[in-house]
Amino acid sequence: MNSETPDRLPVPAAELAEGPTWDPVGNRLVWVDILGCEVHTTDPSTGEDTVLRTEQHVGAAKPRAGGGLVVNLRDGVGTYDAAGGFAWLHYDPVPGRRGNDAAVDALGTLWAGSMRYDNAPGGGALVRVAPSGAAVTVLDEVTCSNGLGWSPDGRLMYYVDTPTRRIDVFDVDPDSGDVRNRRPLVVLPDDTAGSPDGLTVDADGCVWVALWDGYAVHRYAPDGTLDRVLDLPVQFPTACAFGGPGLHDLFVTSASLGLDRTARAEQPLAGSVLVIPDAGQGLPGHAFAG
Repeated sequence: MNSETPDRLPVPAAELAEGPTWDPVGNRLVWVDILGCEVHTTDPSTGEDTVLRTEQHVGAAKPRAGGGLVVNLRDGVGTYDAAGGFAWLHYDPVPGRRGNDAAVDALGTLWAGSMRYDNAPGGGALVRVAPSGAAVTVLDEVTCSNGLGWSPDGRLMYYVDTPTRRIDVFDVDPDSGDVRNRRPLVVLPDDTAGSPDGLTVDADGCVWVALWDGYAVHRYAPDGTLDRVLDLPVQFPTACAFGGPGLHDLFVTSASLGLDRTARAEQPLAGSVLVIPDAGQGLPGHAFAG
């Protein structure tokens, strides 16, 4: 367990930065400012940052196999082509609800979570959206659908519904992508600060999770044992992902949401995208096939 002094990407701080994803085609980090309605594509080597402004709050953005992005918006899932043209893929507006974290599996399918703005229990869901736009609700009565990831062999899926303070694990059918047999992998002890938010899985099958309100990222071994703690100078880490050359650098998004003036002065990096060089070995991601 150790404290880290991370680097900071030279991009503007966000109120609620989320969903870092490494795009291997452009060698860039894709991330979102949810409440700012912005998708950022950042080159860590130069600091060059391109911003796509969405018409709605955007919970996640992932690269598409043919170029462009798939986005999890307030009212459903849509796509941007390489030229910036937008189209709805799965339109499902629910008053008071917005899209949150999302991830793409090995079949090129998007798993898109949602939550209510008022955090009402059971107001969100986890929906699996095929490249055709066909959607299946995998979990309903979710409160705050968050981190998603798969084991290196694709036979396990990890999932966070933040208020449960758990990381759950499912068995995966590698041919269909269907999941079953949900059970807890990790239950945070009562004396552990924060709640699990976004996560990533490394090449050893360890699960790294950002702890909202916990000033840290935790790494858990495949058996659920806590084996590493990265202490961070921000209260609200939101998600993490490996990227950079060889997928060795850990990128951590964070939030400044809810911090008063004193807290913001004490946490000048709040809302920034942080980088911990050579933190581990990540896995290549998957592009959305639609």
